[in-house]
Amino acid sequence: MNLNALTGLSEPIPDVLASVPVSGLASNSDDVKPGYLFFGLPGTKVDGAKYVADAEKLGASAAVVSSGSNPEPVGIPVLKAELPRRVLANAAATFYDRQPDFISAVTGTAGKTSVANFVRQIWETEGKIAASLGTTGVVAPGRNDYGNLTTPDPIFLHKLLAELAEDGISHASMEASSHGLDQNRLDGVRLNVAGFTNLGRDHLDYHPDMEDYLRAKLLLFTERLPENAPAVIFADDTYSGQVIDATQAAGRRVLTVGRAGEFISLKKVEHQQYSQIVELMFDNQHYRIDFPLAGDFQISNAIVAAGMAIATGTDAPIAFKALESLQGASGRLELVGKTKDGAPAYVDYAHKPEALENVLNSLRPFTSGRLMLVFGCGGDRDKGKRPIMGEIAGRLADFVIVTDDNPRTEAPAAIRAEILVACEDAIEIGDREEAINHACSKMEAGDCLVVAGKGHEPGQIIGDKVLPFSDHDVLRKALGQEVT
Repeated sequence: MNLNALTGLSEPIPDVLASVPVSGLASNSDDVKPGYLFFGLPGTKVDGAKYVADAEKLGASAAVVSSGSNPEPVGIPVLKAELPRRVLANAAATFYDRQPDFISAVTGTAGKTSVANFVRQIWETEGKIAASLGTTGVVAPGRNDYGNLTTPDPIFLHKLLAELAEDGISHASMEASSHGLDQNRLDGVRLNVAGFTNLGRDHLDYHPDMEDYLRAKLLLFTERLPENAPAVIFADDTYSGQVIDATQAAGRRVLTVGRAGEFISLKKVEHQQYSQIVELMFDNQHYRIDFPLAGDFQISNAIVAAGMAIATGTDAPIAFKALESLQGASGRLELVGKTKDGAPAYVDYAHKPEALENVLNSLRPFTSGRLMLVFGCGGDRDKGKRPIMGEIAGRLADFVIVTDDNPRTEAPAAIRAEILVACEDAIEIGDREEAINHACSKMEAGDCLVVAGKGHEPGQIIGDKVLPFSDHDVLRKALGQEVT
């Protein structure tokens, strides 16, 4: 390929440059190989344009930088773009031009991972060759790759979509984070349907306020989803009305689900300890579903997923029947084991206020003894949510241990102190393994324990290092079970 085919800049490229050959793409100068097109993107701390010279030394054939950047003079063409991230995403979509035939994307604060996984499972039940990608990695026939980014960078994403298509994957479901949407990472992805779960406080270390956070989420429906394509929106959230209005104003087709839903209407729920009976209405037909997962939030996730699958052609009876065999995403209210007295212990990814509240409220009806919680908050992230989560823990749990999550470069004790301000009766144990062990040693018949915050993660970020750590493994060991 050449520059003219890849960049799509609004300003025409001089003929002498348009035919410059391009053998690959890179947004990190360390990844550049001979013939690559290098994107020097502006960051929060460093402007990638400063690495153009390094890219040239490694063989880059050209570079794209922000229109406001001034890299040092080099011997390769340097093109300037007003929106270089958008140019990168579209270049990646052109360079890796194959994609699965059907692609869904879901956004929201909580539930994205579950919805993406549920959509894949529904498609698989129908006999489709499907994949899901997001926070927990890539799941597809023959591969289960761990990942740590909700929405990967465009080069990785489009290369991955091409690989999936080449492997025969016809359907792919993915998560869309506010960062990914704001940074144009989904540009060039050929979406067939989009979904919305809910909106709560999160990522306010990146977004200045909730209005900006919502603005980024809405980009999925107002810009990324093709006109007239369906948007499946959970209707019962505080922000649902704003999402519906913006989506309709952008010319997309809105399909609402939930208790207030018109596309799929949730009529009744009977809670059981580890499962639920769910009654739905769709197209004037009544469906009774033996739903295998606990928690109202999982029902919400499931009907968003069912709506997205139906919107892409799955027959409703097949979609709803598939809900009876869903497997929860790793680390999402996952029952890890029980004590000898039968007290259950769960791992959950809840690391934001609404998610923690949902988990504790979901477990309370089935807990005859104490509802026990081990949790912390991540470092180098929104500090404002720490006392909020402390208040939720103190109000909804009977026994709380505040421990370290991923402190990153912050002082762990300072993070814990900001939580404990609103949760004064909690026990403070900084070492996460010790905290989990202590909680398990205090469990009695009728109690229920949830270890929250890290979910599926196989490591703990301390300073600039990722140390091996699994809540699942530590909890299994503490319960006297075999660690796989």
